[in-house]
Amino acid sequence: MIRFIDEHREVYGVEPICRVLPIAPSTYYVHGARRADPEKQPVRARSDAAWTIETRRVFEANFCVYGVRKIWRQLAR
Repeated sequence: MIRFIDEHREVYGVEPICRVLPIAPSTYYVHGARRADPEKQPVRARSDAAWTIETRRVFEANFCVYGVRKIWRQLAR
């Protein structure tokens, strides 16, 4: 929905589009601010991004054969 609003905001405006779509204008603006500045991401989103990098490292270090349980145990060590 965000991409749709971005593509049509110059023609129709954000608020009229949001009235038709099930999204609040404030949600659209917050999402845009988070895309522009990664520091505005929630703590959980930043933490997930860091864990994604670490998880991929463990997976690739073990020849891409570790499953979820083994990766979880390896990260817990």
